[in-house]
Amino acid sequence: MEGADEYFVSTCSHVNESDELDAHARGRLQWLKANYEKGLRVKVALVDDNRVGFLYLMPIEICPWGPLGEDIMVLPCLWVVNEARNKGIGKALIDSAEQETQRQKRKALAVFGFYYDYCLWFMPGPFFEKYGFSAVQRRDEVGILWKVFDESAKPPKLLERNYKFERVPNKVVVDVFWHSFCLTSIGEAQRVREVVAEFGDSVVLNEYCGDDRDILLRHQTARAIFLNGTEISWGYQAPKEGIHEAISKALNS
Repeated sequence: MEGADEYFVSTCSHVNESDELDAHARGRLQWLKANYEKGLRVKVALVDDNRVGFLYLMPIEICPWGPLGEDIMVLPCLWVVNEARNKGIGKALIDSAEQETQRQKRKALAVFGFYYDYCLWFMPGPFFEKYGFSAVQRRDEVGILWKVFDESAKPPKLLERNYKFERVPNKVVVDVFWHSFCLTSIGEAQRVREVVAEFGDSVVLNEYCGDDRDILLRHQTARAIFLNGTEISWGYQAPKEGIHEAISKALNS
């Protein structure tokens, strides 16, 4: 993976979207490269020399998004550009992931599958079921599916959030959980830092980076923002104005 391939995979589905995302993609690329020796792989699909899709693949023991388990490869993200869909590219990428999983002598391949009625383009569970993956665990609209290559494999498990708020007298407390695998998670954490800095000593910021396996296992929270113990979210990358407004309300309440 080099040059244009690096930019394509590091920016995920956000190619040429903004300078901000490009900057965070460079941080993500460093993380991807740093984990190559640990078994992380990226596969890029080409059609007539055009980049039309990719997937990330990594040992479950280093995946900062979860799930938890051992001797399993995780495919946390597979994406194909709109104009190349329904042409077998997703299936070809899955085949390459299965081959890599067996090459690394891992016992199973696990994927996150989503069952949102309003968002069918990102890692849809039924797509993986179509190609032989079976459900292991499902929580609301999110599930883990897997394909087993060794019957001694133990099923992976979704993270079980273990967040505990610690109050600081006369301060607003912001706890942000993030990791370097997702560039929007990198960006979200940076936005939180910048907004919190505007409020000076009246706001306390605690960061928990899931790149550190001990932190991920202790809190089992891959990505979240908590304000005085209550999660705040927008359904997309947290906007700076939204973070600012939420903190302002907390200070004035």
